Amino acid sequence: MQTKTCLECGDKLMGREDKKFCSDGCRNQYNNKLNKDVNNLMRNINHKIRKNYRILNELNQEGKTKTTKNKLISMGFDFQYITSVYQTKTGNTYYFLYDQGYLILENDWYMLVKKDT
Repeated sequence: MQTKTCLECGDKLMGREDKKFCSDGCRNQYNNKLNKDVNNLMRNINHKIRKNYRILNELNQEGKTKTTKNKLISMGFDFQYITSVYQTKTGNTYYFLYDQGYLILENDWYMLVKKDT
C-alpha cells in the first residue's frame, strides 16, 4: 500500500484517505503559492484603481470641478485604470472610478464629476 504525503511539506499523512495536507498551515501555504501571481496582479490593479479614486476625490470635493491633465499626472493618476465608461446621448464619454469620474475637454483640461448615488 502506498503512503500518501503532504503536498506542501512531504510529511506522511495520517487520517482520512482523501487527505492532501498534514495541517491547515500547509494547506494555506500551498494555496497561497498556487494563487500568488493572480493575487499579485489583482492586488496591483486594485491599488492603482484606489489611488486614482483618491486623486479624483481629493480634487473634486464639490461634486464638479475642472483640472488639467498635468495636475492629474503629477499626482500619480494612471489613465489606464477605470471602473466604467458612460456615453451620453450627446456623444460625451465619461470615465469613472466608482462614483468619481472625468470628461476629457479641450487643451488638456478635464471636467471632474461625481455621480449621484
